[in-house]
Amino acid sequence: MMLAGCVSMPSNGDIEAVDPSQRTDSQVKVYAVPPREGAAPAEIVDGFLEAMTSDDLQFATARKYLTKTASRSWDPGARTTLLADGPTRRADPASDRDAPQVSATYQLSGTEVAVIDKQHVYRPDEGKYRNAIHLVRQNNKDWRIDDLPAGLLLSLSDFQRNYQSVNKYYFSSVPPSGSPGGEGATGEGWLVADPVYLRQGIDPETRMDPLTQAVASLLEGPTNWLKPVVGSRFPTGTTLKKGVRTLTIDDRNALVVPLNEKASGVGQGQCRKMAAQLLFTVRDATSMRLDQVELQRSDGSQLCVLSGDQAEDYAPDSNTGTPAGEYFVDAKGRLVRMQASGSAATGKADPEPVRGPLGSGDKPLSTVAVARDERRAAGVSKSGSVLSVASLVSGTEPAQSLYTSHGKNEKERLSAPSWDGRGDLWVADRDPDRPRLLRFAGGTGEPQEVMIDGLDGARIEGLRVSSDGVRIALLLSQNGHTVLKVGRVVRQGSGSTTVTVEELRPAAPQMADVATVSWAGRSRLLVVGKESGSVQQVRYMQVDGSVSGANTLPGANRITAVAASDDDRLPVMALSAEDGIVRLPLRSNWKTVVEEGTSPVYPG
Repeated sequence: MMLAGCVSMPSNGDIEAVDPSQRTDSQVKVYAVPPREGAAPAEIVDGFLEAMTSDDLQFATARKYLTKTASRSWDPGARTTLLADGPTRRADPASDRDAPQVSATYQLSGTEVAVIDKQHVYRPDEGKYRNAIHLVRQNNKDWRIDDLPAGLLLSLSDFQRNYQSVNKYYFSSVPPSGSPGGEGATGEGWLVADPVYLRQGIDPETRMDPLTQAVASLLEGPTNWLKPVVGSRFPTGTTLKKGVRTLTIDDRNALVVPLNEKASGVGQGQCRKMAAQLLFTVRDATSMRLDQVELQRSDGSQLCVLSGDQAEDYAPDSNTGTPAGEYFVDAKGRLVRMQASGSAATGKADPEPVRGPLGSGDKPLSTVAVARDERRAAGVSKSGSVLSVASLVSGTEPAQSLYTSHGKNEKERLSAPSWDGRGDLWVADRDPDRPRLLRFAGGTGEPQEVMIDGLDGARIEGLRVSSDGVRIALLLSQNGHTVLKVGRVVRQGSGSTTVTVEELRPAAPQMADVATVSWAGRSRLLVVGKESGSVQQVRYMQVDGSVSGANTLPGANRITAVAASDDDRLPVMALSAEDGIVRLPLRSNWKTVVEEGTSPVYPG
């Protein structure tokens, strides 16, 4: 018989207004049931699988299903394997033919979705899951498990109930190139989001609440995938002060974080950067307001204090801000602009040509990209062969031609371009005879070819670079399908003259074909594509390949391009093959802006 977990619902507490967009703590608690005396092997297996989904501290109840030796060696935090519908168990009498009264084996199977590693990183891992649990009969009486798979084994629904995605923040190891001296206003690279999955409630192993888990994970350092391009300002070995399992935002909206002795000797400048990392991490982990972070030495004395206003110097999106306009190419091939806040509620707009040659229509455009400071834009000619850059603030400066593709037709020439927050311009030449990913440092000069590790013969169909400039989303065609992968952008040498893209990983593994993509936040993508045998969907995805907590968006008719802002209050824009340029305002439906046009974009 399957042992069901018991669910406890709250019966009291204050009434509190909740913003639907904010994350709220789960109030559902699952308590595991211990094994009953004389339980059959199948009942022991089912009870243990159920107990792994519970909230018991140290998984105390789950360990009651194990032998003492197995309990000591079992490490629930080693990894978490996610199955689409949980594991299916099947008795394997052939394995126990010689001693059926004292041992039993059960085969576990299912459809694997992903693995969460020891760093709490989500890694898509599709395929068939196969493993086994072995039991022995102790003292000729009770059955217990003596051999089992590593870590936890959860269904996708149990995982989504127990875990939440949290962004940790670390400084980019390469300062922005477009600012004086090659550095930002603070002399630092800006903060970059590093997503991990943490427990929504008290972590059974560490006994930490969600906020404290986020701080502890931040102090552990960046994940291995992001580590080559970011760094922490916390000294190596810094942890929370021994015994700290709970951190609380007080009634002043302030958070006090006591650290161990490794951080006690840092200077004020470094301490403020440490506090900035903490502030943005904690803000992402909780819906509670946080206005100030205080770091304490191991002896309880104050190390430094950072207010929310002071932290804006280090903000992850300080290089972008809220865009002033929404852009697209009109029926005359001109780059036109609408006010970003304009009439988004109705979808109606009064697009006006931008200043300069890209808004004149003398050389019609097919696709465009607007720099994040909205002072320049790049455009690809109607034929798809010529990439040009021009000012959006001067009406007299001519456009600068940067590159010409020699592909035989438009689909074999240039992709839509993309700007990163450093002011660099990126584009892919899809010429089958010489396919290349190109970068123009500062949006000008000679193209630099960017080598891509692990491309394996796939061709780039489209690209979007993140605002922080350390990640790139690539649409890759291979074997008749177009898939989405994200790579790490590594800059080396004086002035970052050598740039490579490394460790491509799937960002939309559920989709067999992806039509278009846009960045939609610090670690989130807006993806348009199809699952195998399915209709087109518009869906938010986390950059690690997991499904975002945001709802799937309503579908439009045959979307071929999409644009989202890092500011989620602004409407999504798209190009529909049937309806033209359309908008999706917050909590509304798609609305047509103009019936003819192409290449809807936000800055970037």
